[in-house]
Amino acid sequence: MLLWLQLLICLVVIGYAGYFLSRYGDIIAEKTGMSASWVGLILLSTATSLPELVTGISAVTFANAPNIAVGDVLGSTVFNLFILVILDALYRRETLYSRAAQGHILSASLGTILIAFAGFSLLLGQAGMSPALGHVGLYSPFIVLVYFVAMRAIYSYERRTLSEYTEVSAERYPDVTLRSAVKGYALAATAVVIVGSWLPFVAKDISDLMGWGQSFVGTLLVAAVTSAPEAAVTISALRIGALDMAIANLLGSNLFDIVILSVDDLFYANGPLLAHVDASHALTAFTAVMMSALVTAGFIFRPQGRSVLGLTWVSLGLFLLYVLNTWTLFHHGQ
Repeated sequence: MLLWLQLLICLVVIGYAGYFLSRYGDIIAEKTGMSASWVGLILLSTATSLPELVTGISAVTFANAPNIAVGDVLGSTVFNLFILVILDALYRRETLYSRAAQGHILSASLGTILIAFAGFSLLLGQAGMSPALGHVGLYSPFIVLVYFVAMRAIYSYERRTLSEYTEVSAERYPDVTLRSAVKGYALAATAVVIVGSWLPFVAKDISDLMGWGQSFVGTLLVAAVTSAPEAAVTISALRIGALDMAIANLLGSNLFDIVILSVDDLFYANGPLLAHVDASHALTAFTAVMMSALVTAGFIFRPQGRSVLGLTWVSLGLFLLYVLNTWTLFHHGQ
């Protein structure tokens, strides 16, 4: 019970601090004028993905748990897409996909490419064919390069939509100064760093206690905890009517999460990270690919009605893929 209580504490602190990270990150971007460019929006993406970053670095260095690090990153991409199911269920005026902007097709497609490349690199590593530069896999710099090209393309394409959102955000925080926003951001980031560094040790102990594989624990439990900021920001954006920003937050976080694999790879001193983890992570990667492709199809087809459980067929498919991935990892992950 003590271990599960520690996990709950991690969830509460990361979710609470993560919300303020994204809130103050948005204010800083507004006050400094960065929100007019893709640089300001990277600040927000980094804020919501900071728990995955800190947890991953701690897992591959201090905790020596590379499976938890990779499971956290890839599991977060699947969990972020699962949040779209919740978003679709909460958005009752019409279906999520009939209302969403067409520009999300670009970010979903680019996310699919990056996740698929991560899965491909993982399979190469398992086969002993992972080229490396020192202890870092050559896939890492390629991932970083594609990420920056993708972010430039996405935010150039969606400049008008994002600028409309930031104008609304500026009106919501008229009494907050830049100095107080920076102070709040730093305090929230400190809380996330402390708890995110502790989380891999809690997850590792739970894995040992329950007899569960670290791949399963990282993909399901750790990913759910570190994705709490994305969930909080997404639901908050939906409440103020910023549906497109809610979707963009999830799809943008998936892009940044794959970059975290490169950062974890840099800190993992035993060789290319993806060559030293369980092959079952490839299942999560390609589940995320299938879910991303399904979301892309939804943005193109734009379903108007709902089917089972009040969900569109796209959300129902996302739900089933998430459950299938969880069940398979539970029984076959290490």
